[in-house]
Amino acid sequence: MLKLLAKVQLAYPKLVFTAGEQFHWSPKTQEVFYNPALSSAEASWSLLHEVGHALLSHTTYETDLELIAMEAAAWQKAQELAGEYQITIDEEHIQDCLDTYRDWLHQRSACPDCDNRSLQQDSRHYRCFNCGQTWSVSSSRFCRPYRLTKQTKTPPPKPKTTFA
Repeated sequence: MLKLLAKVQLAYPKLVFTAGEQFHWSPKTQEVFYNPALSSAEASWSLLHEVGHALLSHTTYETDLELIAMEAAAWQKAQELAGEYQITIDEEHIQDCLDTYRDWLHQRSACPDCDNRSLQQDSRHYRCFNCGQTWSVSSSRFCRPYRLTKQTKTPPPKPKTTFA
């Protein structure tokens, strides 16, 4: 992994690489963090994935679906980069990584009352299409998907019917 890191640093001198405990891209500090103690193929793939975030200028996201789209785009970019370094990223590994986000979204989007899955209303709130319950979620993608409900439910909107 360290040989790959050296090649990537030469190829992208404007990127800042910082040793850390886990692989991640920090849009705030514009740094790619990597774990120098890891030398597996997965470590190389993670490095390329985080470089993908950097090269795609990923900064913030408003919705959970945007986050998943950014993750998928970073993996796609990582695959492009891998080709340049004669590396093949295992597709199953990519899907396993994306599954962690899909599982996280599945939990967050579940209505605490009726377990129906719904879409986000804004960056921190969901509203159930079925029973009208609303709930808040944490803005952090690193914490458990707690769902704080409001005491009153708002009924789902009535469908608009038009007769010809």
